[in-house]
Amino acid sequence: MLTEQDLKQIKQKGISEEKLNNQLEQFKTGFPFLRLEAAAAIGKGIMAPTAEERQQYVNAWNQYKAEGRRVVKFVPASGAASRMFKDMFAFVDASYDVPTTDFEKHYFDNIQKFAFYDALNAACQKNLGKDIPTLLAEGQYKAVAAQMLKAEGLNYGQLPKGLLLFHNYPEGPRTPMEEHLVEGALYAASNGEAHVHFTVSHEHMELFKQKVAEKADLYARKYGIKYDITFSEQKPSTDTVAANADNTPFRNDDGTLLFRPGGHGALIENLNEIEADVIFVKNIDNVVPDRLKDDTVEWKQVIAGVLVTLQQKAFEYLRLIDTGKYSHEQIEEMIRFVQQDLCCRKHDIKDLEDAELVIYLRKKLNRPMRVCGVVKNVGEPGGGPFLTYNQDGTVSLQILESSQIDKSNKEYMDMFTKGTHFNPVDLVCAVKDYKGQPFNLPEYVDKTTGFISSKSKSGKELKALELPGLWNGAMSDWSTVFVEVPLSTFNPVKTVNDLLREQHQ
Repeated sequence: MLTEQDLKQIKQKGISEEKLNNQLEQFKTGFPFLRLEAAAAIGKGIMAPTAEERQQYVNAWNQYKAEGRRVVKFVPASGAASRMFKDMFAFVDASYDVPTTDFEKHYFDNIQKFAFYDALNAACQKNLGKDIPTLLAEGQYKAVAAQMLKAEGLNYGQLPKGLLLFHNYPEGPRTPMEEHLVEGALYAASNGEAHVHFTVSHEHMELFKQKVAEKADLYARKYGIKYDITFSEQKPSTDTVAANADNTPFRNDDGTLLFRPGGHGALIENLNEIEADVIFVKNIDNVVPDRLKDDTVEWKQVIAGVLVTLQQKAFEYLRLIDTGKYSHEQIEEMIRFVQQDLCCRKHDIKDLEDAELVIYLRKKLNRPMRVCGVVKNVGEPGGGPFLTYNQDGTVSLQILESSQIDKSNKEYMDMFTKGTHFNPVDLVCAVKDYKGQPFNLPEYVDKTTGFISSKSKSGKELKALELPGLWNGAMSDWSTVFVEVPLSTFNPVKTVNDLLREQHQ
């Protein structure tokens, strides 16, 4: 039962009583597992363009940009990098004083290779009166690690990933935020302007804006463009209520309801507010130094070229449908396009009357479109590309996480574990219809997808609800196409030691 205080609290967050009750109901019912047809593979939902085709797609993309289109690079950059330093926090709190695990030894053996080494060394000298080599010689390993993590030092345990020093350059180290500005100039700039949008958590917003203000002019001069850099926060109205084990609302010590961020799926609201024809989406930590950017730039242009080529065709068919003057052959051609190019099939399509068929085709053609780069599966944790049954009985391409798959179904688990490809979050999205009007993206979310996980607060167990993921259920009803991209375009940084990989040196 909600109290007056509860109603006031949810009103302040912009959450309706109905929405809150729906969330509590979802804790009781859970989310249905998805019905799978197969893991996507080359020739079965995944394109592998030849060198000649790749050049055609790059040309199509450059032609599209030359027409004065508005292109935006959207970078989810929320949250602190604390998980990246989990092993080093454990070391600082450990009962032993010298590096003992392989992870700890690797970190300290290679400490000079980190792009943040000079900054960490300066912090050690300022706060401890000694440089890193001296401290390590004295066995003060924990003191050095603490200077990296704690607020009096670099504060890396609390800062967002986007503002950590990742890569070394002769002119000084760069953050992932800067690497994304460079990428924006190299493949997303049109009309001499690069539009880059970062989603940032509230507590880091000012720091992010300050860093961008410091650095943007440098890259604008270097690449001869202007930057338009914007920011947004995850909306409080997309937070979800936490529940107790019995599915009643979990309450804080002061009696208020506990709300938690609804996961990256909440960002569909932020994406919906971006004014653009085409939007690139890529995670903040998937960046490489300039010497390795060529592959990234080429393949970003390839997947964008695939997108605008398919969109152009879909628009032609929609305009033809609007005239009402189309032949049976043209309808057959549209069916082939939806089935083969957009990988969306309806098993009983032959049973539809002509009028129903046109309504069906129009619905599948007139919706947001995304092309996703996928890489060969190398055992990284995360989602993969599948052919999945939708609410309307059609089968189409989706990116799925393991939590959406019924673990007791051996056939499905085989598909998941033996899938040939992996989702590196490498998307390019077309978000306007054939009349130039923006789609309302929340209308295309599959609300029956989501995740329930176990968390704790102040030592008490709770159940947390995550919204359909941004590239999972939040884009479920989009036209989706997969393109195989090389592994060289996927270099995420999940732990601090990932920065020691050759790709980040």
